[in-house]
Amino acid sequence: MAPQTPAVVMDNGTGYTKLGFAGNDSPSFVFPTAIATKGPSAGAAGGTGGSGSGRPAVANKPSFLTGGAGPTGHLSGKRGTEDLDFFIGDEALNASAGPGYGLHYPIRHGQVENWDQMERFWSNSIFKYLRVEPEDHYFLLTEPPLNPPENRENTAEIMFESFNCAGLYIAVQAVLALAASWTSSKVQDRSLTGTVIDSGEGVTHVIPVAEGYVIGSSIKSIPIAGRDITYFVQSLLRDRGEPDSSLKTAERIKEEFCYVCPDIVKEFARFDKESDDRFKQYQVQQPGGRSVTVDVGYERFLAPEIFFNPEIYSSDFLTPLPNIVDTVIQTSPIDVRRGLYKNIVLSGGSTLYKDFGRRLQRDIRHLVDARIKASEARAGNAAKSGGLDVQVISHKRQRHGPWFGGSLLGQTPEFRSYCHTKAEYDEVGPSIVRRFALLGGPGST
Repeated sequence: MAPQTPAVVMDNGTGYTKLGFAGNDSPSFVFPTAIATKGPSAGAAGGTGGSGSGRPAVANKPSFLTGGAGPTGHLSGKRGTEDLDFFIGDEALNASAGPGYGLHYPIRHGQVENWDQMERFWSNSIFKYLRVEPEDHYFLLTEPPLNPPENRENTAEIMFESFNCAGLYIAVQAVLALAASWTSSKVQDRSLTGTVIDSGEGVTHVIPVAEGYVIGSSIKSIPIAGRDITYFVQSLLRDRGEPDSSLKTAERIKEEFCYVCPDIVKEFARFDKESDDRFKQYQVQQPGGRSVTVDVGYERFLAPEIFFNPEIYSSDFLTPLPNIVDTVIQTSPIDVRRGLYKNIVLSGGSTLYKDFGRRLQRDIRHLVDARIKASEARAGNAAKSGGLDVQVISHKRQRHGPWFGGSLLGQTPEFRSYCHTKAEYDEVGPSIVRRFALLGGPGST
């Protein structure tokens, strides 16, 4: 194998998949994690697994993965992937709009739910998009926090047996997001200790990491993320009777006009006082060539505000994001808390709003200062605290943080020594991937 072949970095998220090569600044492809398969019962086979494996039985594998002798027999037919009866990404969305194809999302809440569909998805990712020979490349894949070890085994089984890849490393997304933050000027030392706030399309996670190890018992997830903000914008447009309140229009308004304000009451007053500057208009093209004008108003700051005042959107979940972050750090071991406050890293598309990091830092600092003051008052003058440094890190790579962190680590000279190879897999079996050497530090994940 040529030593210069770059590692392949694949970050499969609930909403979008990011594909590319280690050493690059950005992924080569970003598209929805969706697959369209033929027929009304398409994908049903994915629900029936081989005994105890969590994966489809061999008889249920797609025909292109079962031909030929041995586990890599299907490779002989990989040149014809354009002709297979399924599509992924944007092509899947287009195909499902017509007759004959059903749309499926193989990943939910970060974890693979249908391994048959995921195998097909990876096949097109490798052969049709990246156009690489997997036996010539090492692969770095990402996984969500608290991913069951059985899922790692299923991933390894597919990558080594179906695709015959040269080597495999599965990294926790939060650890990679910390590595991606090293590009920020605020980061003085390249530490793998910090608190990652990862907010994408479907869920927001707050994940404490100490020396590259995820503190699993302290992780919290929040049922508010990008999709909820879109729905909230849509409901505000509908309540006002705007001429177009479709989900697509709400999403565009969310991405182009929304920002985080320091004080919601003062922001309402500013809108009323400076209405010409604050209110915007958005032109929406309608079928048939005509366009309508949608007024964009209070939703500009109200929509992202649901992270900080969730009661304006939901009656089920009422805890603001800063309080969740503070609780996560306070329930982590006491000797790492200072590092967790000092390095709060943002990751994912729903953390990109203007001033999101500034507001979060201010609110967390208020919580910490209030607790320190209360503690000092109880102890009297005997104990004066030196205070805690609270720092939220925004950086230019945070939209694709885990992918970029994988790109950084995948290009290091040591990366291949951390991976499990095909020969090691053949010797030990799928259980070999239950533990990996830790990138950037000693031990195992």
